[in-house]
Amino acid sequence: MVDLLRLKSLAVITVLCSTGFIGSLRAEHRVLAEIRFVANKANKNAGVWVDGQYLGYVKELNGDKKVLLLAGKHEIALKQAWYQDDIQQVLLEPGKTYEVKVALAKDLRTPSPDATGELKINAIPDRAAVFVDDQFAGHVNEFDGVGKAMLLTPGQHRVRIALPGYLPFQTVVDLHPHQKLKIETELIKGSIADAGALVSQK
Repeated sequence: MVDLLRLKSLAVITVLCSTGFIGSLRAEHRVLAEIRFVANKANKNAGVWVDGQYLGYVKELNGDKKVLLLAGKHEIALKQAWYQDDIQQVLLEPGKTYEVKVALAKDLRTPSPDATGELKINAIPDRAAVFVDDQFAGHVNEFDGVGKAMLLTPGQHRVRIALPGYLPFQTVVDLHPHQKLKIETELIKGSIADAGALVSQK
């Protein structure tokens, strides 16, 4: 009889704990807002920063990688090579979904005719962001494979490959005219704090 009473008590406690856990999950979702990115084909590879932290590129930020933010004011920056940066200030309300339209304007500056050096990058994960001389250049998968490479002017360039949750990889390449180089690396897992804020400076 005593054992039966204990089992009933445990069952009640379990139900209450489960109810509390589900309630906390629902409460958490009520304080979060979802961001959805709507982009044309040309801008699906644009990099996304929220409050100075790189998250990934537009076309992958959905499903289990969807962006959920605490309600309040946030800065969303969209960057893509050969396009002008788009920086938006958004005020999010809890429990709502917001659409951010990605329609970056072409940068009227043309590549330098002296950019004859070719750099390929093969890195894991291939969704990591690539920065050259502190400027966001694109993602790893844009610079590896047939017909894919980055054109650079001859001389030294600082290359940084970074992704939240991994330690960044940094190196310096010294390109000669019409030379072809390739970087191969695998990022080591680490905390977001180790990776630091992945911000490109202009």
